[in-house]
Amino acid sequence: MNIQKSLDQAFKEAMKARDDVAKRTLRMVRAAIKNAEIDRGAPLEEAAILAILQKEVKTRRETIAEAQKAGRADMVADTEAEIAVLQKFLPQPLTEAELETLAREAIAEAGAVSPAQMGQVMRLLMPRLQGRADGRQASQMVRRLLQGN
Repeated sequence: MNIQKSLDQAFKEAMKARDDVAKRTLRMVRAAIKNAEIDRGAPLEEAAILAILQKEVKTRRETIAEAQKAGRADMVADTEAEIAVLQKFLPQPLTEAELETLAREAIAEAGAVSPAQMGQVMRLLMPRLQGRADGRQASQMVRRLLQGN
């Protein structure tokens, strides 16, 4: 089943279960997807929907950081619950070893030997991650490997 259908089904289930957190979160994500489709003028493919989900999770993590600074434990708890709802639709994250393997393959394919060639490696690596690791993690891994060479 594709992600869009999964989101729709989960929204219906949240409505039946009267799960306010899931309803609110899924409604926001579905609206973000719909807005992106309207902007693009065509339905989104799975990769674009995954990117939207990841963006929503990232936004909520930033919200948690701000709420912690402000001492808003209630907001932190609500936002963590929203992240839990969203993560059900994201693929399992890569382990450190899996990310390292993919990074080494991209480095070898690009023929990179120094951090100056990091851009070439990242262009090869990012499509392979498919939402299972964020760009920050990937760039840190590539930088570490290139500096170690």
